[in-house]
Amino acid sequence: MMHGETSQFDILIVGGGLVGSAAAWHLARLGLKVLLIERGHLNAGASGQNAGSLHFQIERRFLEQGEQAAADGARIVSLNRLAIADWRGLEDLLARPLDIAMHGGLMVAETEADMALLAFKVERENALGLPSQMLDGAALRERAPCLSPALAGAAWLAGEGHANPRILVDAFATGAQGRGAVIRVGTALKALTMARDGTYQAVLDGPDGETRVRVPRILLAAGHWVPRLAGLLGLNVPLYPAPLMMSVTDRAAPTLPFLIQHGGKRLSMKQTEDGNFLIGGGWPSRLARRADGSPDLDSPPLVEPANLRANLEVARRVMPAIAGQALLRTWTGMTCISADQLPIVGEVPAAPGLFVAAGGSLFTLGPTLARLLAQTIADGAAPEELAMFTPRRFAHLDAFAVLP
Repeated sequence: MMHGETSQFDILIVGGGLVGSAAAWHLARLGLKVLLIERGHLNAGASGQNAGSLHFQIERRFLEQGEQAAADGARIVSLNRLAIADWRGLEDLLARPLDIAMHGGLMVAETEADMALLAFKVERENALGLPSQMLDGAALRERAPCLSPALAGAAWLAGEGHANPRILVDAFATGAQGRGAVIRVGTALKALTMARDGTYQAVLDGPDGETRVRVPRILLAAGHWVPRLAGLLGLNVPLYPAPLMMSVTDRAAPTLPFLIQHGGKRLSMKQTEDGNFLIGGGWPSRLARRADGSPDLDSPPLVEPANLRANLEVARRVMPAIAGQALLRTWTGMTCISADQLPIVGEVPAAPGLFVAAGGSLFTLGPTLARLLAQTIADGAAPEELAMFTPRRFAHLDAFAVLP
């Protein structure tokens, strides 16, 4: 049954993860009438499946591509500085505990070549105002005696840490509802068109059937589904699925207060308040396949045993004592990366009023990007901090798009 069209909202947000829920909170606080839809349940996607790392040093995925990629990755440092401040104030802002621990982070090195790359990274970060510093092997052993004495050293940043990804979205969503935002779960965006007056007409498929909504603005914040949703308008957003794996061990006495990353290998590791170790770092899982062999982006990815073993081996080399822990669970999740590995956040040039927010680092940077994007949507002008992430850098992909 198709219900009549409503135009009571100022914006439709598609995606009930961290960015969508946080943007709803900020926009509602700014006085906009917000409708947020989520086809599953809140936090069902990458926001709830990641390991909760707050990594503000330049990531390994930039470093491993050489000096030019590392220099390009350094452009994100200015935003990382804002994100550190935002995370430190988040529990006060949302008035509830969020299991945020920011006791510092170590990006370790096993070889002198890794140390040289970390020194290059730290130099770039310091030049941009991020106070990371190099630790030699002796200083690393003094700071983190639980790590392997064979490590050559590390880069240290005091503001890094981790948070609980299972409770943050609920905090933003509940706060948004308290400010008048409407949230509908089990509701998918089925069709989307632009009207002659520049507004958007959306067909929503929910528990009570189909409804039509007309809004002047739309935010697509649905992770790796964003390209499919933008495709409803004939637009192209160059985001690509990245299926990953995370693991958790049984509990142990508290020995690791820091976030651990690796400058030369894929690794993230931290110990939760309950004592469990979370291990990840970007090791791929395997995309599920449909009967015709095409990728099934709607099903959870599959654990890839060889990559799981490799991930755990890197963790064991960095912290030998972890070999004595029992592996409780390994799970998969689907994030996405853009063509240049930076998030895509802002208004799509070919479709005024249409905003997107997706790409890498959307847990670490999510609260900050949502705040800046909400400011953009409400004020009509993007702050300088979003300039490097704008969809405008991919505007040539929509050169042949036809919209009213």
